[in-house]
Amino acid sequence: MSLLEINGLTRRFGGLIAVNDFNIELGEHEVVALIGPNGAGKTTVFNLISGFYQPSEGSIRFKGKDTRGLRPHQVTALGVARTFQGIRLWSEMDVLDNIRIAQHYRLGYSLLDCFLRTKNYMTREKEIDRIAWELLEAMDLKEFAHELPRNLPYGVQRRVEIARAMSVQPALLLLDEPAAGLNSADVEELIKLVRWIHERFNVTIWMIEHQMTVVMSLCSRIKVVDFGTTIADGTPEEIQSNPTVIKAYLGDDTI
Repeated sequence: MSLLEINGLTRRFGGLIAVNDFNIELGEHEVVALIGPNGAGKTTVFNLISGFYQPSEGSIRFKGKDTRGLRPHQVTALGVARTFQGIRLWSEMDVLDNIRIAQHYRLGYSLLDCFLRTKNYMTREKEIDRIAWELLEAMDLKEFAHELPRNLPYGVQRRVEIARAMSVQPALLLLDEPAAGLNSADVEELIKLVRWIHERFNVTIWMIEHQMTVVMSLCSRIKVVDFGTTIADGTPEEIQSNPTVIKAYLGDDTI
């Protein structure tokens, strides 16, 4: 059974078709890219999967479960985590609390437990702390635990955002342009980090990315969309020589 199965996914905004008849299957432990020119509908696909938008047509099944109608926190609880093109960390919370609060969907205790500081509350809080500290150490972020994200370099902020996504222990990690705004040195570190996460946590990764260095280094399969419609699907070698893809990016089918 596929981890994620999307069939005929379509999303309309009034008269605009942002995503048109989109289909894909992702298996366990894959690293796949979704690419295309700006405005092609890539982030809309991720918003549909993660519950921020609902489909106009089509189906999304994760681990065999139909996710249509689920809210973002419910999709997260199934095992889907994501990052955003623009980093969305809680700026008034330190790095540790950014990691801790992402686990709120599975706290496992009530408001009364919190007020009374019951055994259940204390046990769950210790578990949340343990997961947070282990991630910070594993992703070389421990020294920044009590720093506010806004005071950190952009590349470190990106790592914190990925760590926060991983704190929910997902089976599927959606990365929306993780290399956006990074310098060349940070891009190389990002490639190493994503490769390590993939192997260490046995997670399926689906990324939107414009930097082909990242895509070609990490992904075994690439899907290309333009104006909401799939125009190509194949290996990196097949995609980089595909005339339809070249035309979509460069406006001409010859190089």
